[in-house]
Amino acid sequence: MNPLNTIQGTVIAGVVLAVVIGLATFDIRLNEISLIVWLHVLSGIVWIGMLYYFNFVQVPALAAAAKDQGGPGGAGISKYVAPRALLWFRWGAVATWITGALALERMNLFVDAFTLGFRDNAAGNALLIGVGAWLGTIMLFNVWALIWPNQKKVLGLVEATADQIAKARRVAFLASRTNTLLSIPMLMSMVGFGHGAFII
Repeated sequence: MNPLNTIQGTVIAGVVLAVVIGLATFDIRLNEISLIVWLHVLSGIVWIGMLYYFNFVQVPALAAAAKDQGGPGGAGISKYVAPRALLWFRWGAVATWITGALALERMNLFVDAFTLGFRDNAAGNALLIGVGAWLGTIMLFNVWALIWPNQKKVLGLVEATADQIAKARRVAFLASRTNTLLSIPMLMSMVGFGHGAFII
């Protein structure tokens, strides 16, 4: 039984390998914050990976398919790929936000981050991680309030007129592009917080 034959087996094998490496290279004590941050990064890769897939691969591919008069069209992507990708995308967003909020709470930074460090003269890095936390929160809102409800119309999961579908397509597109734009400074803020600011 090869674990690489299924995605579940692959993920489980990856987690087991990570745990083995962790046990072999560190103390056997559980570092709760590191575990939470690892889960945060893992779920963030799923979320932002899907976001980048949509913007760099799927949207241009669907546009090319629509222009290809004799080609197969984009129905297969819209029917089979997009709904599954959107499932991972929206729940990856939730998992990323929750694990990020939990990490901030465990580091006693949740309030300081979301007040951008202005409460009680918090540490200077609260501003940097706070900017990242707020950008991630805005992006999460965009996923659930703008992208997903409108994609349901585009994919035919809810009834909509042709005009409603056209409008939904545009709203989802702009929200997705906004999230792509915001992901760049969000990632800079998170990396800067964890490894030192880029500009000193």
